[in-house]
Amino acid sequence: MSTPVLTARGEGLSGCRTCGRVSPAADAVCPRCGTALHQRIPHSLQRVLALLLMGFICYLPANLLPMLLTRTLGRAEGNTIVGGVIELFHHGAWDVAFIVFAASVLIPVSKFIVILYLVYSIRYRVNLPIHRRIHLYEAVEFIGRWSMIDVFVVAILTALVQLGFIVSINPGPAAIFFALSVAFTMLSAQALDPRLIWDSAERETALHA
Repeated sequence: MSTPVLTARGEGLSGCRTCGRVSPAADAVCPRCGTALHQRIPHSLQRVLALLLMGFICYLPANLLPMLLTRTLGRAEGNTIVGGVIELFHHGAWDVAFIVFAASVLIPVSKFIVILYLVYSIRYRVNLPIHRRIHLYEAVEFIGRWSMIDVFVVAILTALVQLGFIVSINPGPAAIFFALSVAFTMLSAQALDPRLIWDSAERETALHA
């Protein structure tokens, strides 16, 4: 027989997402910080999917448009993210190529998939244990802050490589779309109320009771 899942909502309590104070569910605002209290964030899943869709829309031109615009002796050349990775690989910089590929392709795509999976797991029954789903949610929030590596590299190169007519590097339009994609994906992960994951576990426990 499954052990019942104990939740704050089941005990008539509500936790503040700003300061962490636990208050009675009847309270409209947190007595410590004044934040509006909700047992569950209103329309959380709708906001998650809307922000994730915006992130995905921005991610497409981020990969199709040039990330770097290099001008050498008056000759301009643009490199996309994948094109830059291939060029680094051909020059023998395998480690740098892997870091750029992981930060620009593997991590963003994995975030899209994981967030969609978490939303699916909230709406429908899945076999992954509840604590694994929470770990996935925490991993997405943690990794999000490291997804701007490409933008940082572009900013550093733009600041350092400015030699006039000889050689210069400027950010391409893909840098803007990539930064927007990362921002929307981070907002999507933050909009997901992890308490909904525990609610799904509570429903699954009730079905097996």
